[in-house]
This record gives sequence, structure tokens and C-alpha cells, in this order.
Amino acid sequence: MKLLIVLSLICGTLSENPQNEDPLSDEFINYINSLNTTWKAGRNFHPKTSHKYLTKLMGVHPDAKLHRLPLKSSRYIENNYVQIPEQFDSRVEWQDCPTISEIRDQGSCGSCWAFGAVEAMSDRICIHSKAKISVRLSAEDLVFCCYTCGFGCDGGYPGAAWDHWVHKGIVTGGSYGSAQGCRPYEISPCEHHVNGTRKPCGPSPKHMPKCEKTCQPSYKMSYKQDLYYGKTAYSVESDETSIQKEIQSNGPVEGTLAVFEDLLSYKEGVYQHVHGKELGGHAIRIIGWGVENGKPYWLIANSWNTDWGDQGYFKILRGSDECGIESGVSAGIPKPRF
Repeated sequence: MKLLIVLSLICGTLSENPQNEDPLSDEFINYINSLNTTWKAGRNFHPKTSHKYLTKLMGVHPDAKLHRLPLKSSRYIENNYVQIPEQFDSRVEWQDCPTISEIRDQGSCGSCWAFGAVEAMSDRICIHSKAKISVRLSAEDLVFCCYTCGFGCDGGYPGAAWDHWVHKGIVTGGSYGSAQGCRPYEISPCEHHVNGTRKPCGPSPKHMPKCEKTCQPSYKMSYKQDLYYGKTAYSVESDETSIQKEIQSNGPVEGTLAVFEDLLSYKEGVYQHVHGKELGGHAIRIIGWGVENGKPYWLIANSWNTDWGDQGYFKILRGSDECGIESGVSAGIPKPRF
């Protein structure tokens, strides 16, 4: 028993396999729960969801490590002596910034690298303006107009996304069908779990949106007038204290992790990998931390809509670089708008 507990703490450890290796099968989900670990699994995706669709969601390109930003300059380090609380939730700390509490949906597109970035950038614009400016930066604009960021829906580089914000700027744009901002997202959400109002999840759309540096007709500003820029972009050191200080001082950050098949079925608790194969790299937004039943965790906002996980969120073990969660954190400081 002691050996099982030790092994379950190591990301990448393979337990004894159930007969059905389909990660969306009831047998696979029940096996995870039978291990009685620190989290519970349940159904998030329809059992007939294609493996190709699932792997497509993992949009951090393998070469992303070659595009890591420089480590944060000491002149941007704040609150070096501030006490780090046991619990911290950006949604509570900055209640006047509504984007922090929003969960987006990347749809059938490997654009998580862009979603994690624009979500955290939007949060930081509000935080650093003391809630005077609240906008949703456009994932659409970043995915399809940043030619140095990677391959659009076929994966990208989180670090390059933050660098693009500094040097080229990003316009506003809300979720699919929202009509918010200059360039709302054009790839529709899909139905993960059961039949509903959204289309079934499948491969990426055959006809991808193009980079159009114009705003939707109903928007009152021009594309150029609507651009928001970063003042600086950087990587955060790969240790929990540095990441905590960064979030507490400046707001949510973009992080990356290796996704294994068991994470697909996360429902509650503090996730740590216990079973299944690796599917690929994924980008998310880290918005806080805490302790649950004695286990330290990071609080993560995902981009797979609110019908996944715990209403779109999950907790992952903190302090041991579980699945690489502490090794690829990107962030930046907004440039004052006026």
C-alpha cells in the first residue's frame, strides 16, 4: 500500500491497467476512482468523442520550450517580503475584474496556447488599471494573426504569444457569438458530454478563419485604435514561491502542463496523474492556490467550457512540478492604455 501511494505521486507512473484502455470508458473512469487517490473522476466527454479531437485540444507545440521568454527582470519583482497566504483566489482578490471569473471554450482548435495568454492578459489589464479598464483580448486575433506564435489551431508557443502582445499588440474580442469587441472568436464551441444545444465535438473546421486586421462592422473603433500592448513579457522561475508572488502581485499567469488521459475525466479534488498515456502539452491559466485535505494545489482555469471538470476549473498538486505545471509559466505587465 505504501508503495502504491508513493507511485501515485509521481507524474507518469503507470498503474495496473484495466482491460478497457479507452480513456473515456466507464471502466477507465471507475479504475481511477478505485485507486482512492486525492481526486475523483467522472464523465466530461461523450464516450464516442474521437481520440483525434482530444489530442487536438493539446495545443502547446513540442518546440514551445525553444520560445521561452527571459526570466523576469529584478526591476519588475514586487512584494519580495509579502507573506504568502495559505489560500489565494484571484477571483476574490480582484472582484471588480469580471474576466478572472470567466471560462472560455477553444472549440475544436488547438489554440489553448492563445487562450491561456489572452485570458491572463485581460485579467492583468483590469488589475493594473485598478478596474478602470475591463476588456477581453481576442483569442481570434492572436491565433490567426500571430505568424511567429506557431501554427494556429495546430499548436503554438505561449512565450511567443506574450512577446507578440508587447511588440504587435492584440485587439479585443469575446467568445463565439458574443459580438463583443473588435474580433470575437469564430470557432464555435461543441458538445462535450451529452446531446445539447452545441454541435458535436469533432475535428477542426475545414475552413479556418483568416487574419483580418479589421473590426466587426458593429464595433465603433478601428483595428489599429483597438490594439492593447504589453509593456514587458517574461518567464517566471519554476518554483512555487516565485509563481505565488507573481500571481499575488500582478494577477493570473499562463502555465503549461503535460496532459495525461486521466485528466480528461477530472471532476473534483487535487489532481495528480495516476493512470493513462500522455496526450500532449496544454496551456491553462493559473489563478490561485490553496490546500485541500492536506494537499497543496494550484487553482487552474481551463478553456474547455464550463461542462468540463469542476465548472471549467481544476486543482493540481502544487510544489512538486506535477506534470510540469511549474516549469512553463509566462506572464507580462500591460502597457498603460492612455
